[in-house]
Amino acid sequence: MNIHEHQAKDILKKFGAPVPNGVPIFSLDEIDEKIKKIKTSKIVLKAQIHAGGRGKAGGVKVVDNIDQLKSEAKNLLGKVLITHQTGPQGREVKRLYIEEASEIHKEFYLSCLVDRASSKIAFISSAEGGMDIEEVANKTPEKIITTRVSLENGLSEKEIKQILEPYNLPENSIQQAEKLIQSIYDALINTDANLIEVNPLVLTKDNSVLCLDAKINFDSNALYRHPDIVALRDLNEEDPAEIEASKHDLAYIKLDGVIGCMVNGAGLAMATMDIIKLYGSEPANFLDVGGGATKEKVSAAFKIILSDKNVKGILINIFGGIMRCDVIAEGVIAAAKETNLSVPLVVRLAGTKFEEGKKILEQSDLKIIPASNLSEAAKKIVEAIK
Repeated sequence: MNIHEHQAKDILKKFGAPVPNGVPIFSLDEIDEKIKKIKTSKIVLKAQIHAGGRGKAGGVKVVDNIDQLKSEAKNLLGKVLITHQTGPQGREVKRLYIEEASEIHKEFYLSCLVDRASSKIAFISSAEGGMDIEEVANKTPEKIITTRVSLENGLSEKEIKQILEPYNLPENSIQQAEKLIQSIYDALINTDANLIEVNPLVLTKDNSVLCLDAKINFDSNALYRHPDIVALRDLNEEDPAEIEASKHDLAYIKLDGVIGCMVNGAGLAMATMDIIKLYGSEPANFLDVGGGATKEKVSAAFKIILSDKNVKGILINIFGGIMRCDVIAEGVIAAAKETNLSVPLVVRLAGTKFEEGKKILEQSDLKIIPASNLSEAAKKIVEAIK
């Protein structure tokens, strides 16, 4: 789960990280009242969407007075902002953030994330702040320092110094920077975040260290422990199909392809998407119905796949363990009849009750293309959509 910049900064501030003073704005009528909380003459106005690259897309403005602020806010609020992370459809700006402008001397990159490969917390630091870290990694990887920290022992003084090394900070900024690193580590651990990214982290002209931008992504599996974080969720920033899937406890991620997939188990889902690509097409989604799906859950999953107008065909690949193939078959038939299915449907069933499932599908009036294995299923659905 992602949150907005202003929410991320509020969380970091609670853990002691230095952030500029700022306030969110949800309508133009709020400006006169909220501007009173800003103490600088120069003001930074930022569009709040769940995507990077806002500055390059015109989503960040520096203004000198309230009249300019109102004018730029009017232009931004309701605008569809297209960045390299939003895709061509862009994101509508439904909230803004105003904060005190900072006198920037240097910009740095800093992030803290769960490194599953090493089972540690990884800090990534670079003197190349304000840029796409992927670009820095490709062109000048030597400018990126990764420091992995053991969960058991926490941050050591040596590790903190290693994280800060690329910044070459002046002596009177180091203590503040060390506290910042500790606060970000504490925030990640205590909120069950997957990632905290500060880009840029800045050194101001008076040698203060500030988190000029902030992004936090949380582990959705741990949200039950954090109702205060769940309350920060902005459904306007999420795909409607993914929101609907979450209501039915389905793992669904929309992709850019044309073949809808319904599979039980994340590994099998990945293999199914890979083999669709192998035979010359692209998956339209990742969808894992889980191990104990009901008829109603399967029906909901089927409807979610069909809600994507890019879907030209559907591949259902079920290996029954706890999941019974007859339950899958009943759910598919119910949903297909309700939605007046008009795209090719290939079904591969194996495992628990697969004979019963095949029989249910054969006895339906639906035009279902059966397959006995995954390779055959992928070939048939790719051929069918042609």
